[in-house]
Amino acid sequence: MKKTILSLSLLTLILSSCNNEADKFLVANQNIGLLTDSTQVKDLKNIFAEDSLINPIAGDEFSGTLNTIDIYENGGKLLLSLTPKQALDSTATISSIKIKDPRFKTDKGINSKSTFGDIKANYTITKIQNSFKSASIFVKETDAFFLIDKNELPAEFRFNMTKTIEEANIPETAAIKSFILGW
Repeated sequence: MKKTILSLSLLTLILSSCNNEADKFLVANQNIGLLTDSTQVKDLKNIFAEDSLINPIAGDEFSGTLNTIDIYENGGKLLLSLTPKQALDSTATISSIKIKDPRFKTDKGINSKSTFGDIKANYTITKIQNSFKSASIFVKETDAFFLIDKNELPAEFRFNMTKTIEEANIPETAAIKSFILGW
């Protein structure tokens, strides 16, 4: 009887420890899925071994582009766009990640298909920045920020970059244009 109880306890412990695997779609402050804030460009091939990486063209260091690395799922769906801190440096870490696939979400369920109302209900908005084509929404609880297309805003904000945008000026149904995590 003691052996049976001990065996069942051991089996339960083993099975519960198997579920501690990292969620490959969780967006947190120091990581997004299996990427961390210290992941180097050279490590991306191992992390995304099942996916396709589209790297910048060698010799483009003088073009002034950001040299974004796109990660595509095996079926061709764009998952993430990564911007390294240093262009064309395999030891560089990642500066920012534009999240394209809605399976990537925060612990509060916010993803690239969420709305401004979802952000407002789950986070404390610290700043709204007016730019040429979008409003940038910064929140207190995470290093992620969200872009709302200015076409989602009232007409008075669409062509005026100097006008201050308040929370009340953004409709709750306004869709997220981009979901970005910056390190």
